Amino acid sequence: MNFAAYAFAPATVVTPLGALSVLISAILSSYLLQECLNLLGKLGCVLCILGSTVMVIHAPQEEKVKTLEEMAQKLKDPGFLVFACLLLMAVLLLIFYTAPRHGHANVLVYIAICSLIGAFSVSSVKGIDIAIRGCFDNLPVYRHPLTWILILSLLASIITQVNYLNKSLDTFNTSVVYPIYYVFFTTVVITTSVILFKEWYSMSAVDIVGTIAGFGTIVLGVFMLHVFKDLHFSLKNLPQALKAQVCVTPMLKLDDKHILIESTDNAVFTEDRSRVFVIYG
Repeated sequence: MNFAAYAFAPATVVTPLGALSVLISAILSSYLLQECLNLLGKLGCVLCILGSTVMVIHAPQEEKVKTLEEMAQKLKDPGFLVFACLLLMAVLLLIFYTAPRHGHANVLVYIAICSLIGAFSVSSVKGIDIAIRGCFDNLPVYRHPLTWILILSLLASIITQVNYLNKSLDTFNTSVVYPIYYVFFTTVVITTSVILFKEWYSMSAVDIVGTIAGFGTIVLGVFMLHVFKDLHFSLKNLPQALKAQVCVTPMLKLDDKHILIESTDNAVFTEDRSRVFVIYG
């Protein structure tokens, strides 16, 4: 669904709004599967809705790219070429060096691979959407080499993402994997969209601040939905939770020196050799 949406809206808006699928899944599972949605989860849902609304209000205007020739010019931009080369080098380093050594111990390794690859998949989807619209306009897009390059890039990106995302889910808890993956992937996609399509260049300072604030609100809501989903916390037990006090055992204040002297005076030694006492102050 997100891939289809990229054809009609900027990636800066589509990708963060993917959090609404998490919200809908949480609500439906609470009613259909009888899963518990605690108070913090409900607050997370509200934050996701508020953040999504703010992002839609301050959404940037995407620079129009209607043909594959224009898309090719965008991909040849020096800034994007440098950005893509750095991402590719980082992905290869993570796959061939870091993942075999630290992938099973650090949750960020597999997630970083999936997120960085997302830059190529989203860029490929935008180009393929242009090619599909060209087909409906009876343009010979199948003769353009960029069409097949984008298709191969999309297939390779999706296969790599699915592979390493499954590895992360098999190794680590879902409540940890999804929020981190959402933040990393969305950040990479927004950065790619800004560099490739210049979506933020026509935005005012208020719209930029509103978009960042909306994205931060969505991130907070997603974290609350996943990280605290196993807590049994509701309005009914809220007063009891606030009144509960942690019992702390008072420490006995004693003079260590006097205790040590008294214990040594009453001690019976079976050996006549000297004793050394160490006093820890």
